[in-house]
Amino acid sequence: MRRRTALATLVAPSLAGAQPSVIRLVVPVAPGGSQDSVARLLARFMAGPLGQGIIVENRTGAAGNIGYEIIARARPDGLTIGAGSENLSINKALFPLLGFDPVEDVSPIAQVSRVPQCLAVRASSPAADLAGFLTLARRGPVAVGTGGNGSLAHMLQQVVRELAGVSWTHVPYRGGAPAVNDLIAGQIHAVMGNVGAVAEHIHSGLLRGIAVSSPGRIASLPEVPSFTEQGLPGAELLGWHGLVAPRASPPAVIHRLQEAALAAIRAPLVIERFASLGIEPDETGPAGLLARMRADAERWGAMVRRGALRAE
Repeated sequence: MRRRTALATLVAPSLAGAQPSVIRLVVPVAPGGSQDSVARLLARFMAGPLGQGIIVENRTGAAGNIGYEIIARARPDGLTIGAGSENLSINKALFPLLGFDPVEDVSPIAQVSRVPQCLAVRASSPAADLAGFLTLARRGPVAVGTGGNGSLAHMLQQVVRELAGVSWTHVPYRGGAPAVNDLIAGQIHAVMGNVGAVAEHIHSGLLRGIAVSSPGRIASLPEVPSFTEQGLPGAELLGWHGLVAPRASPPAVIHRLQEAALAAIRAPLVIERFASLGIEPDETGPAGLLARMRADAERWGAMVRRGALRAE
């Protein structure tokens, strides 16, 4: 025990202090989306407080699991961290045979944002609100697009279907933008996706917001009521962006990275950019984020076990 304590004492200061080595920030999605944008903002604004450069490395594929496995199997020395999101919990539920655990094999650093979802239709749709959209779904075939199987929007549209007792066809796309484009073109009836993917088109008058998944209304779409406000409690479902490190990363390393991340999201430019992406700042720490990840994994796992969700 004394030997372990001595080793910890020797190692912790070197990890917690300023390091000359560059930090690798693994992003499990392609460049261009909100998760990548948030990761790049963090890399830029954390570098100063840390006294280290941060290089963003996009490692995509297998619904994000390629990047997540790289993070999980990296050395817990603070030099490899990852961009985390709700997909850590979703993938744990959807892919039980990965060979690693996306929730338990990482060390949460911080949640830095909340990501509301929005159900949107074309402005010409007869559905003016949630009740109207559910009536439309009950009357005939309706197709709802999302950014892909295993996305939070995929989960949310299933939750709404179950809560409302309606049915429609889920149409998964390779990202939110293609789904929105097809909605505008009249190929599908609605989109469930990140607020940032639809807000511009709602403001321009091309689309109509039906409901948001936050408990109440949000600043970027104040005219769109929540699911709860329209009589569908239980559909409060927010995505998140944050940072994780490999499992067993020393507490001193996690604390140092957490402090730098929180300093970054308080920067005026980051606050402004978050608003433009339709996401809200959040400062949940490691313990709170781990609790959320575990609870979400159990929720999605229950849906998988009863056959309501599957990886396609």
